[in-house]
Amino acid sequence: MMDGDTFTLKTETPKLDTAEQILPHLTPLASSSTVTTINLSGNTLGAPACTALANILSTKPTLRTANLADIFTSRLLSEIPPALSSLLTSLLPLQNLHTVDLSDNAFGLNTQAPLVDFLSQHVPLKHLVLNNNGLGPNAGTLIADALTTLAEKKEEARRKQQGTGPDIPDLETIVCGRNRLESGSMGAWAKCFQAHRGVKVVKMVQNGIRQDGIALLLREGLVRCEGLEVCDLQDNTFTSVGARALAEVVGRWGRLRELGVGDCLVGARGMVAVAEALGGGKNAELRVLRAQYNEIDVKGVGALLKVVKAGKLEGLRRVELNGNKFNEDDESVEGLRLLLEERKEKSQEADEGEWGLDELSDLEEDSDDDENESEEQAEEEEDERDGKAEKLLEEADQEENKTVSQKKDADVDELADQLGKTELK
Repeated sequence: MMDGDTFTLKTETPKLDTAEQILPHLTPLASSSTVTTINLSGNTLGAPACTALANILSTKPTLRTANLADIFTSRLLSEIPPALSSLLTSLLPLQNLHTVDLSDNAFGLNTQAPLVDFLSQHVPLKHLVLNNNGLGPNAGTLIADALTTLAEKKEEARRKQQGTGPDIPDLETIVCGRNRLESGSMGAWAKCFQAHRGVKVVKMVQNGIRQDGIALLLREGLVRCEGLEVCDLQDNTFTSVGARALAEVVGRWGRLRELGVGDCLVGARGMVAVAEALGGGKNAELRVLRAQYNEIDVKGVGALLKVVKAGKLEGLRRVELNGNKFNEDDESVEGLRLLLEERKEKSQEADEGEWGLDELSDLEEDSDDDENESEEQAEEEEDERDGKAEKLLEEADQEENKTVSQKKDADVDELADQLGKTELK
């Protein structure tokens, strides 16, 4: 059905296998000459149905946004590549299509080829959303490499235009969460962000990335994205290694508005390092800091409070610290709470967005473990991190020069098959 310039595929039976089954529902789309958005989410489409839909989509040059999330539920892995190929091939010529959401579809190593082909070529792309696709590190590497190729295609298109024709946009948004990318793909993702320096929003939550992969991603990749506004890496593993890397690069993001490092094992010393880095005065636009469940103690809270009191984070309005290791009644905690409440009272935007300290309902008992760690141990950890990061870069280069083994990622495709047969919420 059409609602203004938005087409939504809504049927009583969302499983559409054939052209005959889907075409009666596409009449409003076929007759529209102004459609800007399509929403196919929540249906399950077979290859013949996708071919019929693709024939119509290819004639819609006004299309800007395509929501293709959760469109292959219950489909076998063998069905997905031809169906996906039909849809994405039809979208390639659409020069106004800048936003694509393919979340909640099963793209393991055996089903990624059509997606890689599209992402490496669609020059108008500005916003990409890939959440919960069962990629794994090998398919994740291929996706990152495709986006690196896209950056080259964008530059080539700009050179050919020489100031004529529509502007070629930067890739501004990359959302790739719940995909088990792991540390093994971070070399490729670092190169992707080196190539796409105009990125503004990065969300890579819950990917099983360990500290050395996080450090590599930050130091070699995201550090180049100086216009970054949202960085959400929650539910990965930082430890003090990743926290130090974040502390090194966060000052490069002068437009940062939201930083998400919740459930990342940032640790007590790590939070102090990040807070001190934020105190450098280069993150005045930061509004939201998410740092729940990180084993942060009262020293970390105190370090943050000190920075806020000094006026270095004048834009900060929301801090999330639940699940850490301090007492809710501690002076530093109460001081931070009061300061944020005062800012809300004085602000003309008090009714907009999130404000204040989150509810501290799940705090742990304080621990002095971090205080007992010697300087010598910290230095050894730093040396180990540097060596592993170098190794990751070398391995990433080697992987680019050889074919990725399908056997190696068989467990990812098994997961993707299960996702494809399960209703995704």
